[in-house]
Amino acid sequence: MSSLPVTRIDTRLAKLKAEGRAALVTFVTAGDPDADTSLSILKALPGAGADIIEFGMPFSDPMAEGPPIQAADIRALAAGQTMVKTLEQVRAFREGDNETPLVLMGYYNPIYIYGVERFVSDAKAAGVDGLIVVDLPPEEDEELCLPAIKAGVSFIRLATPTSDDKRLPVLLRNSSGFVYYVSVLGVTGVKSAAAGDVATAVARIKAHTPLPVMVGFGVKTGDQAAGIAAHADGVVVGSALVNAVRDSLVDGKATGATVKAVTDLVADLAAGVRRGRA
Repeated sequence: MSSLPVTRIDTRLAKLKAEGRAALVTFVTAGDPDADTSLSILKALPGAGADIIEFGMPFSDPMAEGPPIQAADIRALAAGQTMVKTLEQVRAFREGDNETPLVLMGYYNPIYIYGVERFVSDAKAAGVDGLIVVDLPPEEDEELCLPAIKAGVSFIRLATPTSDDKRLPVLLRNSSGFVYYVSVLGVTGVKSAAAGDVATAVARIKAHTPLPVMVGFGVKTGDQAAGIAAHADGVVVGSALVNAVRDSLVDGKATGATVKAVTDLVADLAAGVRRGRA
């Protein structure tokens, strides 16, 4: 694996390991439902209990996502969100928080259109710590993964229940930061995995890598988060938070309840994660 300098991801996860607890990784879509509200949500996540933030880059064809995140992408794009605005929001977040790890998550097309070299440089300068690009397999590492690593940005891989012991070493070859284990087959936000299945899968992945393993897809409540946190290094929650945004809207517009709807759920999830190993 190519070497990276120590990132905010490494520092945060080492701190949580020393404290004996799992991480809460929260996903929200940049620009959903509008740029100002999205930035307010982003800034509020750490105080509510998020340890690592995944910030979704809106895309018109998010093939791995279920209806909630698809709808969030549509709302964000309709409100005028662009890659430039997403990176501006990261910079604005960093003005008040230089410690919380932030990972951009999405698809390769918007990055390719923006220009890989420009994107990696601008993302690093804005304060991005890692990338999750779900439609770039390891066979295409020269496209984005290796340039990101060269710039000091972690490239985080997804492993799934179908990633067998032959495939895992290939997936993990240039991985850094953490491994995101997609615990169920299918699109985001539809099904959730049993804790016992998660424990077995995490152990299998850890046989191939020293990287922390975060588990996501289908986590909606603090109790579910607690069950997964007992077996994993972290719990990823996305669709439930995106739904909290959606359910707070009136006629598609943000209300005074929008930010609080997200932070209340994050607080419940964070409490669950902390219970997981109690």
